[in-house]
Amino acid sequence: MNKLNTSKANDYVYKTKELELHVLGGLQLNKLESLRVTLSIEKLQKGKSVLNVLRQSVDLYNDNQVEKLVRKCAERLEIGTSIIRKALQEVTKTLESHRFLLNEKQTENQKPYTKQLTATEEKAAIKFLQSKNLLEKTNEYIGKSGVIGEHVNRLLMYLIFTSRKTNNPLHCISLGSSGVGKTHLQSKVAELIPEEDKIEITVLSANAFYYFNRTELQHKLILIEDLDGAESVLYPLRELQSKKRITKTVVHKDRKGTTKTIHLTVEGPVSVAGCTTQESIYEDNSNRSFLLYIDESEEQDKRIMNYQRAVSAGQVNDGVQIEAREILQNVQRVLQPIKVINPYALHLSLPSSVFKPRRTNSHYLQFIEAITFYKQWQREKQYDKDTGEEYIETEIEDIEEANELITEVLLRKSDTITGACRNHLENLKKYLQENKQTTFTNTEIRKRLRVKESTLRNYNKQLLAEGYIRRIKKAKTKSYCFEIIDIDEYKNLKEQIDNALNDCITQIEVATSQVTRN
Repeated sequence: MNKLNTSKANDYVYKTKELELHVLGGLQLNKLESLRVTLSIEKLQKGKSVLNVLRQSVDLYNDNQVEKLVRKCAERLEIGTSIIRKALQEVTKTLESHRFLLNEKQTENQKPYTKQLTATEEKAAIKFLQSKNLLEKTNEYIGKSGVIGEHVNRLLMYLIFTSRKTNNPLHCISLGSSGVGKTHLQSKVAELIPEEDKIEITVLSANAFYYFNRTELQHKLILIEDLDGAESVLYPLRELQSKKRITKTVVHKDRKGTTKTIHLTVEGPVSVAGCTTQESIYEDNSNRSFLLYIDESEEQDKRIMNYQRAVSAGQVNDGVQIEAREILQNVQRVLQPIKVINPYALHLSLPSSVFKPRRTNSHYLQFIEAITFYKQWQREKQYDKDTGEEYIETEIEDIEEANELITEVLLRKSDTITGACRNHLENLKKYLQENKQTTFTNTEIRKRLRVKESTLRNYNKQLLAEGYIRRIKKAKTKSYCFEIIDIDEYKNLKEQIDNALNDCITQIEVATSQVTRN
């Protein structure tokens, strides 16, 4: 039998007794309704080719073009039309079969990789999820995987990423000044999520989201390295976060050239995480997300630099990091979609100081559900009497753990100034207390706290406008300086939030004890 030689991707060779045909440039895989190729046809005499060669582009599915090629070959190569026609029919059938094989292989390669856990791996992951103090153990393993410091932020982020498997995923934005490790923290925690469950984005065009397959993004984690590089897709991202689907109407021409209107729909839900230095610019996205402020303290600087030195000295055990990373990835793989019901939700309320309480309240309840979802292997499965739907219930310890983790988030949500300005104000308070001062000058703060003049001017403008500091005139020198109006305001705000959350737990315990008595 005559065979197609495909050893060279751009030069397939097909030989018969009388002819040698070369398919130059290979095959187009995207247009199955045609078989357009460029052929080089040579006549063979005693198994060797003659110098006379015919090159022609042709659609082998177009009968008219094939007949013209047959006549031209017969004339140019001085060979019978029946021989040429038979050879072209054979090569058409062979190329057609080969193209189907290539398409199947391409489809297989494009399928997302999904790791199948072995029985041992699955058993180990389930045992991990059944551990006592699961969140504490998870945080320990996150640290073992190579995430340094950021004890609250890293666990918050991991639980937010886990929520992608629920029907109401959470989202987060990491905030901090340039070079403090926002992207590093996000990427290190994202390494604990299986590859098949996440999509990492550096730059994306405005319409790119609409051309994903309809369900390709469902329950995926979308990671954006820098929101500045994805401004064009922030609107569709917000729609995916809020409505859990996006739709775009476009004009499309069919094969006959008829113009039609088609709808491109991409289904969610998705969990979105991003990083930025510019908190105020992305307010619409921030409102839909947990805001995680990166630790910029000297202690964190020392922890990171000590770790960098340990890596350089070869004192970090890569095997331990890989093992911790794999167990947390496998834990994610054994978590199954299940409904969560919070029977204590009616007793929960937010502090009155929180801005935009409607959305924040929703985030608070969803975060409690995310913790319950993560503990699904410790919860007894229950079934709805009417529908038979399977679900698990939130317990009081889930709410207590959520309150512990979410206090800083609620504190920032209750603040009237930006995160960067708040960090500056707290550093300023610390400096004044250490030096037993009540007033300060711009020159002094620029030197001691190493703040740029333009940055300090912006901070002072915001602090003056919101009533955190005031300008005063010194009696002796007649020069102006600043003083903090209430040095304990942030501490008092934290206590107010703690008290409000603790009151909720007290109410739940009282209500539960009354039900037990009855």
